[in-house]
Amino acid sequence: MTDEELVDALKALAHPVRLRIMQALTGMERNVGEIDDAAQIGQPTLSQQLAVLRNARLVKTRKDAKLVYYRIDEGTLAQIVDATGELGGLSGRTVRHSRQPATGVANFAKLG
Repeated sequence: MTDEELVDALKALAHPVRLRIMQALTGMERNVGEIDDAAQIGQPTLSQQLAVLRNARLVKTRKDAKLVYYRIDEGTLAQIVDATGELGGLSGRTVRHSRQPATGVANFAKLG
């Protein structure tokens, strides 16, 4: 996953309606009507937001006759979790930043 794809996926997840859709799809595949019933979004908005999730590769689709079924793309979601987990060394260790005095700026002693 490129950095641009990661940013697009994070932007897609950072929207309340799209997050509700993803929550409705957690652990199962649903068609549009079932997603609407579970997330209480409404058809026009739901279709628009599902398109954003598809473009961000967060959901996969399967067509069965006239029904389109959606499910979370677990591969993409795993890549997002891996990429964000690496930020700031969040692998369970504490990150300590040492502060260096700025050049050309007065540095004051800490009075205790």
